[in-house]
Amino acid sequence: MQTMTSQTSRSSTADREIVTTRLIDAPRELVYEAWTDPEHVGHWFGPDGFTIATSSMDVRPGGHWVFVMHGPDGTDWPNVVTYLEVTRPSRLVYLHGDDKEPDMFHNTVTFEDEGGKTALTMRAVFKTAAAREFVVRERGAIEGGEQTIAKLARYVEGMRG
Repeated sequence: MQTMTSQTSRSSTADREIVTTRLIDAPRELVYEAWTDPEHVGHWFGPDGFTIATSSMDVRPGGHWVFVMHGPDGTDWPNVVTYLEVTRPSRLVYLHGDDKEPDMFHNTVTFEDEGGKTALTMRAVFKTAAAREFVVRERGAIEGGEQTIAKLARYVEGMRG
């Protein structure tokens, strides 16, 4: 299955968005669980070659997920997610950043049932077009998002047995 990333959309935030979609061969409840359970998320979250260490995860409106992403070059990337909306098992809305800038981007993840499979859409909206372009150019955000969702797909397909 292919992960598709759209660099454009018809919304007023199109120049600030990265939208990644994928049809995952697993029920949405399982995909949602893998995304929101600290026992699972550490197995797949992050681009290829990255690992994460979660220090806390409180998936509820106003709750936080605090973790460090460890890069293959040894760089540590502190991350803070602040949940704004949690609708099990269909939707997560959160701010994603770090301790210095906790709202680098706004992310909406939807989990739609497609006949026992999950149509996952991840829409990241940055504060400015320049901020989006920076993470695309300097941090490989498009490829990293696609790799992350591909890892999620492999992980949940393995969870199924």
